[in-house]
Amino acid sequence: MEPLGVHHVGINVTDTDEALRFYIDVLGLRQRTDRPDFGFGGAWLDAGDQQVHLLQVPPPEQKGQHFALWFADLDAVVGELRERGFDVKDPTQVGTDRQAFVADPSGNTVELHEVGA
Repeated sequence: MEPLGVHHVGINVTDTDEALRFYIDVLGLRQRTDRPDFGFGGAWLDAGDQQVHLLQVPPPEQKGQHFALWFADLDAVVGELRERGFDVKDPTQVGTDRQAFVADPSGNTVELHEVGA
């Protein structure tokens, strides 16, 4: 068995519209138009060639679960988020990479990741 990669990540959100404003207007993901009607709110988004699926169902208790979005310039992203009023943890070094963390409007942790040289 050998996976080809990660197809998508599913994120539970309390309010789809609020989550869309965060993931599209703030973090720059793009909304897909091919999500079927599952009988509950949500949306499918593209982050590069990966997908993030928003599911309007109660988020689980936060215990460290997160997903990471890859950015070319972490300092610029952190600065812009802070200018917009978001609480972003200071970037830290992990090997040659750097990471910082922010919470979406539903309290889900999103890692902001920069790949080092």
